[in-house]
Amino acid sequence: MASELYNVIDALSREKGINPDIVVSAIEDAIVVATRKFYKTQEILRAALDRETGAIHAYSVKEILPSEDDIEDPQIQISLEEALKISEDAVVGGELLQEKSIEGLGRIAAQLAKQVIFQKVREAERDTVFNEYHNRVNEVVNATVKRIEGPDYIFDLGKTEARMPRKEQSKLESFAVGERVRVVIIRVEKATKGPGVIVSRAAPELVSNLFQTEVPEIYDNTVVIRAIAREAGERTKIAVMSCDKDVDAVGACVGMKGMRVQSIIRELRGEKIDIIAYHEDPVTFAEKALQPAKVSRVSIVDSREKHLEVIVDDTQLSLAIGKKGQNVRLAAKLLGWKIDIKSEEEKRQEVEQQMNSLVGNSATSLENIAAAVGDPVLEKLTAAGISSVESLADMTPEELEAIPGIGPETVEKISVAVNNYFSTLDSAPEVTSADPVEVEYPSDSLLTTEPDLAPEEAPSEEQPEQQIEIKQDCGSAVDSETEKATPTDEDEIDTLGEHPDEQFIDPGNK
Repeated sequence: MASELYNVIDALSREKGINPDIVVSAIEDAIVVATRKFYKTQEILRAALDRETGAIHAYSVKEILPSEDDIEDPQIQISLEEALKISEDAVVGGELLQEKSIEGLGRIAAQLAKQVIFQKVREAERDTVFNEYHNRVNEVVNATVKRIEGPDYIFDLGKTEARMPRKEQSKLESFAVGERVRVVIIRVEKATKGPGVIVSRAAPELVSNLFQTEVPEIYDNTVVIRAIAREAGERTKIAVMSCDKDVDAVGACVGMKGMRVQSIIRELRGEKIDIIAYHEDPVTFAEKALQPAKVSRVSIVDSREKHLEVIVDDTQLSLAIGKKGQNVRLAAKLLGWKIDIKSEEEKRQEVEQQMNSLVGNSATSLENIAAAVGDPVLEKLTAAGISSVESLADMTPEELEAIPGIGPETVEKISVAVNNYFSTLDSAPEVTSADPVEVEYPSDSLLTTEPDLAPEEAPSEEQPEQQIEIKQDCGSAVDSETEKATPTDEDEIDTLGEHPDEQFIDPGNK
């Protein structure tokens, strides 16, 4: 039958959730420490608890050596001859146990033993709690508010206490001592004061657990939660997908007349919840995630970096961004993509700037007027940040004179050089491709049509008095002479002098 002392040890072990052997070992270690302090000895000591009687014994332990010559430390070693005088069972290499009385240990030794026992029990309790809870991270458990320490809540989990710091609390929630709530275990830390179990009411896992509890379709995996983005106390976005084509994922989470989602909102003290249908296409998913704002278009900027650009109407910009950027921030967390949101007006201005930059890249270099103004002036203009003839032309004489080393004469030289450059561009002939050339003729001119002009009848160098003009629209030869026309017998002369307004029509353009 176990002693009364061992029964107390067993009850303590069950209360703390630790092995009774750990408590027994702690008591034996405490007796060893107290005995060594009382006898002021460096001997090797050992204690033993008799579970049947409850008696505690302390022993000094010595190693048995063959002879006196082998002894180096008499406090921990003894010869075989001396050991046989104390115990008939002594053998070389064995241990000799000599009991020491602990009846007169005194109050100080007892107090020391008590501290050692408590320390060993606390260490065992810490290890037990850590081993139990470190595998339960992200699990939702029921806890009772035990006390409030400043901004932190201390919860009773049954076997240990848990702390909920301020950053893990919802802005809408406050609890009273004794109130029972659901919390999420987010981490377990080994601390000197005990195992630190940190719980949260702001973790997304709490929303996931609440939906699993309220929605049977999520519990049996007919509807799957693909992503959750949450800002505790304000808004949560949850993306759901149905594994059954006959089940509406969003409708199942909302419930009839919103009963299911309203139950979750009450548990979260009024936190807003957006339920979104998940889509594999990031463009379509982004449009849904930014609800209630209406998106004009979504484009992928960089698929590798997961970067999206969203364009909305000017009236929808503030709604899409949300209060303090909350809506677009939660949408970006839900997608796992970076989102740049712009209005139609901002996008138009951006395109205009890009076009202007392209136009600016075609600016004329100052090298085109280097010969007119000289290299020293060109260096001064470049040092002032002027890089093109166009920007130089836009400057006023006062602005030019403000440049170090540029005087009125130099300004005049620059002005002449710029004007000459642009005059050269204006006087450059325009070349048009295959445009028909229309020739104006005086009213008293003589036009001769010779479609069948033979090679031998063409004008030659022997006929200097004749001039040939070719009309491209008609492809005909015009033989005109300053005083008179000289027809041949084979040609037929068509005189238009009497009808100056009649136009010559090309048969090929009818």
